Amino acid sequence: MKICVICGEKRNYMGKKKFYVVWKGVEPGVYDSWTDCQLQIKGYKGALYKSFDTREEAEKALVTPPHHYLQPHKETANQSLEKRLPSGFDLNCLAVDAACSGNPGPMEYRGVYLLTGQEIFHFGPVYGTNNIGEFLAIVHALALLKQKNISMPVYSDSRNALSWVKQKKCKTKLERTAKTEELFRLIERAEKWLKENAYTTPLLKWETEKWGEVPADFGRK
Repeated sequence: MKICVICGEKRNYMGKKKFYVVWKGVEPGVYDSWTDCQLQIKGYKGALYKSFDTREEAEKALVTPPHHYLQPHKETANQSLEKRLPSGFDLNCLAVDAACSGNPGPMEYRGVYLLTGQEIFHFGPVYGTNNIGEFLAIVHALALLKQKNISMPVYSDSRNALSWVKQKKCKTKLERTAKTEELFRLIERAEKWLKENAYTTPLLKWETEKWGEVPADFGRK
């Protein structure tokens, strides 16, 4: 569905015109243009309306209770998130998280921009542990923000990982073997970056008990 740049009407550009049912508005009825429909619903609190491909469908819908055709309003992810967060919480930030199947096992991590819910980076899977993934995710976020010259906080729900980053050392007890060699090379690179780079990025704890799962959560619990 697109809006015609000439007449302002919503049209199906496969060729069919739409018909609009207004169940609740200034004057309920069937309208054959988006402009006419808008006149009935604009500024009308609780307006109920829907488009149909044919007049026949629209006229049938008009005499049918609207709940048969309308889906209940669903909150966007951001609206749901904002309800859980403290008043004034700044969504201009990154949240990171890791997931691991087995711990140790296949591990991956990612970073999500809270303002839009967009995944900014994603790495893995690689054999490792959840704590290591959380550590690497924070360092990845720090390096990316510094590279792009962007200033914003980074949230993690892992106290261990936040502590390791501040100490510039991944204090894992995982044994270094042929199976974990790739992971340990990543850890060494991360530790090297922390030792060689200064940063002012605030590293903050995501309060899961108060705010729910961190937005970067993989949803596999």
